[in-house]
Amino acid sequence: MRLRIGSRGSQLALWQATHIADRLREHGHEVEIEIIHTTGDKITDVALSKVGAKGMFTKEIEEALTGGQIDLAVHSLKDLPTELSNEFELVAIPTREDPRDAFCSVKYSAIEELPPNACVGTSSLRREAQLKALRPDVQVHPLRGNVDTRLRKLGSGEYDAIILAIAGLRRLHKTDLVRQIIPIELMCPAAGQGALAIEIRREDFDAQKAVKVLDHAEARTETTCERALLQKLGGGCQVPIGANARFTNGALHLQAVVASPDGRRVLRDSGDGNDPEKLGLSIGQRLLNRGGTSILDSVYGRQIAAPQQP
Repeated sequence: MRLRIGSRGSQLALWQATHIADRLREHGHEVEIEIIHTTGDKITDVALSKVGAKGMFTKEIEEALTGGQIDLAVHSLKDLPTELSNEFELVAIPTREDPRDAFCSVKYSAIEELPPNACVGTSSLRREAQLKALRPDVQVHPLRGNVDTRLRKLGSGEYDAIILAIAGLRRLHKTDLVRQIIPIELMCPAAGQGALAIEIRREDFDAQKAVKVLDHAEARTETTCERALLQKLGGGCQVPIGANARFTNGALHLQAVVASPDGRRVLRDSGDGNDPEKLGLSIGQRLLNRGGTSILDSVYGRQIAAPQQP
């Protein structure tokens, strides 16, 4: 079968699309990749938390799906809004990479070793909030651009450290400046971080049959739990919410965080269960009851809208 994959044009997005293309070719399919430029790729001078555009990394790709220009889309799962339009299906979540965040620096080996008032680069409110909870003195400055751009800015001395997902760094073989993989207990990752998502038109049964073989049960269960929590909290990856689910001793364990952007209020909760969606919704409700509502209301109130992107 001939399949056309839609992908963003960044180096990491193309790695992801090529990885899926290679997997599909192993199953006898003919695959080509079409690059699609999204709104999020065009806005590079504003922190994503201030843009407020829902689906800003997926809208144009989904339009290409609807129009039949492509047969499937490969996304970073954390880019994908928790509520998909009825015309699309999340048909496969392949094997997941490490979901944790990485502390990258030329000079310093860990967060606690940063000098007073160090300059740290990230445009993620989730990372900023948890970092400030650990180190209230650090100065957090926006950091946009692809992985190469961010690492180049670090190497040139613009920042004392930057924080990136270890998954992307490993996929691109750019781990030279990784000094610390931050424990989930200190910096809870974004829901779906490290996972890929393959989206198709809901009624495209040929594509569904071709791609379904790439679905990984454990990755699907973990991310379903994380995204249920995210949906309960009404947020996306660009609000200070973290969620990480993993199987421990045969049970699904979920850790989650909601934090104020200044790091002064950090709510953490965790739990175990067998039903991933029920567990995510339950922990989400507990966080809301404990003060998460007021934290998130203040975050949404200062933004244009509640954005859904990393």
